[in-house]
Amino acid sequence: MSTSHLTRLPPGQVLTAKFPILHYGTIPPFDPDSWTFRVFGEVEERLEFSYSEFTQLPKVEIVADVHCVTRWSRFDNRWEGVTFKELMSRIKPRAEARFVMVHADGGYAANLPLDVLLDEDVLFAYRLDGDDLRPEHGWPLRLVVPKKYFWKSVKWVRSLEFMSEDRYGFWELRGYHNDADPWQEQRYSEE
Repeated sequence: MSTSHLTRLPPGQVLTAKFPILHYGTIPPFDPDSWTFRVFGEVEERLEFSYSEFTQLPKVEIVADVHCVTRWSRFDNRWEGVTFKELMSRIKPRAEARFVMVHADGGYAANLPLDVLLDEDVLFAYRLDGDDLRPEHGWPLRLVVPKKYFWKSVKWVRSLEFMSEDRYGFWELRGYHNDADPWQEQRYSEE
């Protein structure tokens, strides 16, 4: 492993070229005609996008590393989709909105501070490495938050709930660390 790779690999992680598939529950079906993406909670106005409307928003490509809480990392993933900042240009959060719960199919959810989501490299991806996301990787829409452990990069995203107070998501309720910083090895809340 080169020195440059060592500076990109958080402590306790092992580099892999594979892309392991881990998720809770079954892969949800996708119907582009009935799929919607909603924004609600501490916002001035609720929003809803069809899949066609969402994928017509301005898109970008980012290259970002992935760090899984199960101790694998994969470098140079090429994601395509809509940045969180682009979506925010259409959302009017109330002044008290400081957190966001990202809801997904199957009852899964992850919580993140709004300021974390506003990083330049956070996006809603529907393509990976030049191809449409595969269902097991979150098709049709996956949040990508490169600076956090990968459970915060929610698969099968369906809505954003803006909140004034933080609330634990699916894995946080089960003992995972609320902040999920791979450089601090914030894997579990008791660590």
